[in-house]
Amino acid sequence: MAGREGKAAGSAPGEDDDRPLPLGSDLPPEIASPLAPFAGARPPAPSWFEAALAHEPERRLIPVAGAEIELLTWGEVGKPGLIFVHGNSAHADWWSFIAPYFAETHRVAALSISGMGASSWRDRYSFDIFADEIHSAGRAAGLYDDGRKPVYIGHSFGGSQVFYSAVNHPDRMSACLLVDTGFGGPPTREEAERLEREARARGQAPRWREPQTRPHRVYPTLEMALTRFRFMPPQVPGNLYIADYIARRSLKLAPISEGGEQGWTWKFDPSLWSKLDRSGMSQNLGPLHLPMAHIYGANSAIVQRYSDHGLDRLPGSVTRIVIPESEHHIMVDQPLALVSAMRAVLAMWGK
Repeated sequence: MAGREGKAAGSAPGEDDDRPLPLGSDLPPEIASPLAPFAGARPPAPSWFEAALAHEPERRLIPVAGAEIELLTWGEVGKPGLIFVHGNSAHADWWSFIAPYFAETHRVAALSISGMGASSWRDRYSFDIFADEIHSAGRAAGLYDDGRKPVYIGHSFGGSQVFYSAVNHPDRMSACLLVDTGFGGPPTREEAERLEREARARGQAPRWREPQTRPHRVYPTLEMALTRFRFMPPQVPGNLYIADYIARRSLKLAPISEGGEQGWTWKFDPSLWSKLDRSGMSQNLGPLHLPMAHIYGANSAIVQRYSDHGLDRLPGSVTRIVIPESEHHIMVDQPLALVSAMRAVLAMWGK
């Protein structure tokens, strides 16, 4: 989830838990401000990461129901289609170092759903609107041009959108792949307070707080903005060069004052959760008529929460793959393991 003023900034928690949550000052610095030691400089990155980013996507905006939606594409039209959906307060570039690994064999698309990335903000959001944005992005990317339907892939809140489409629009996809997606909605105030007490009793930082909505702060320098970037749920980023890339793509220039001076602020709509019709969160999957898999981190706080509370909505027939040494943000913690797991699932499905 992208962040602001001490709010989480990477992708968000899973599914409906995936909303901005204010955090206290009791987080260790490697979690609260993981990029601060670099003072605005880019952390060193391995060659595989630089090579993946060198395979730049085509970028454009497409109109969907009165909004402009950011669309990134790789690969040739006519090959099997994949469409990637990001987490809450995130953006399409969360997939820009993952998607190129599929571009030789697939036509690949990633979008920023409305209210996030370079896409327009709306007065109201809904799961129906997000589903139409994903479908429209797939059509604009040419994923349906050869008569085949694409595979939907979604992380966290994006996974909940993929799940919603699988329930309500299964005709739009050939299969769906969830990446560390949670179920059951955000914790109630009572549950959040209990989780905080239990975390403190274990000597851990609280992971859940009541959300707040307020305008983004505008930071006078890029360095200062980058120091405010953190992940939700709180964690030490597995690879800081990925966290830095995501953080930079999460920011935009904005006026600091009427005098024309500019600074940096977060791209996502801070009021998204107050504008969101949450009725789509109560979806339950009926008989499963298309392939579905769930890849999740072995140390994911999101998966642990819904497992502890019996909130798993997926039938036993769903393929489950656990990524070791990873928390919720698998593409940050174990990106190449995630690519390998995705390739294995697609091969199993013949996709």
